[in-house]
Amino acid sequence: MALPQTHKAVVWRPPARDIRVEQVPIPKIEHPDDAIVKIQLAGLCGSDLHVYRGDEDVHEPHVCGHELIGHVVALGSSFGPNAPRERPALYATLKLGDKVVVPFTISCGECEFCRRGFTARCIKSCLLGQPILPGGQAQYARIPHAGGTLFALETLTNTGPALPDASLLLLADILPTGIFVALQALSHPKLAPALTGTAWPASASPALGAYFNDAVDARAAIVPADKTLQIAVVGLGPVGLCALFALLDMLATLRAHYRVIGVDLNPARRAKAQAMYDIVAKAENMRGEFCVADGDEAKDVVKQWGRGGCHAVLEVVGHPSALSLSLALLGPVGIISSCGVHQAPAIPFTGRELYNANATLEFGRCSVRAVFPAALRLLLKRRDIFGIIGDSGLVERVVGLDDAPEAYEKFNRGEWGKVVFDPWA
Repeated sequence: MALPQTHKAVVWRPPARDIRVEQVPIPKIEHPDDAIVKIQLAGLCGSDLHVYRGDEDVHEPHVCGHELIGHVVALGSSFGPNAPRERPALYATLKLGDKVVVPFTISCGECEFCRRGFTARCIKSCLLGQPILPGGQAQYARIPHAGGTLFALETLTNTGPALPDASLLLLADILPTGIFVALQALSHPKLAPALTGTAWPASASPALGAYFNDAVDARAAIVPADKTLQIAVVGLGPVGLCALFALLDMLATLRAHYRVIGVDLNPARRAKAQAMYDIVAKAENMRGEFCVADGDEAKDVVKQWGRGGCHAVLEVVGHPSALSLSLALLGPVGIISSCGVHQAPAIPFTGRELYNANATLEFGRCSVRAVFPAALRLLLKRRDIFGIIGDSGLVERVVGLDDAPEAYEKFNRGEWGKVVFDPWA
């Protein structure tokens, strides 16, 4: 297939808030492991706003965006049925025309970090939508290390009613990231006593269970009330909603009792979270309580819950004020799990404050490629909320690339929710 010489793309220009739609050179195969993807849809993500506002250490014009879905239109010479078996399987199976989701970070699938599942820290990792690698808010994109990065959607057969492609786009970043930030909390040893009914330290690690098997005669047994988890989700934008419903799904899998509060300053976001929860609650036998609140209200609610505060707080904003609120909501021996992309301002509390509360602070980027199968399963299960496009769904609107300047501005002001671009509209 002969590709054109140029294509339409959304370009950020320094120093800040300058979004333009331009014709740029078409990407080409540069390495045998490359793939060229013709983009069907691309997302506007909250982390795109950090560059938009001029908060990131980025000073060169570049094509924006790191969430995309499309079809393979060119492959490097590494791809084919005779690709070495020790390489990721996609090198042998990916074909021209295959529909793919592109995770927001490149991963080789072959280094130690990839082999251990931490694909976000691949030694060859690169974030789409940077000067070094043009992003996906465009008509075409080059994907390095495509055999370790892409996910082919040919597996989506016999999975029930078809999902809108705009919903499948959630798999590129925000739904896996929501799973990640919930998993960081629920898998932490500090939550194990509530989930297992076994006191720390015996509950801390199955591998070390025998090491701490001795009876402890200085404590009473865990009582049923100790097993109800109290968790806050700070930030109810698109990623926060994904985190909330990933959390609730994991709690259901664990058959855990819970109190969960969703926190956001924006009333429209709180209303959307409550409406989506009500849809899920009609379909599921919920084992806990849920409410929404602004920051001050959340402090009052958590105080009324008692027990010192929350066992865990998921921070999904990426701002020092959100971290301060998270610590205020956290109880002793709790964990703040943060997936917000924090910038230059310092963390707004001291090591002594964390020490005095035995608090754990977990930061980091989601290893999307490792979490992808779980994210796809959740997307298919919760098509009742993730499969809706419009005001009542997570994806609120699909617009053309020419609308990018307005979309960035309104998303930045909190007037629009999740926006998806159709590069061919």
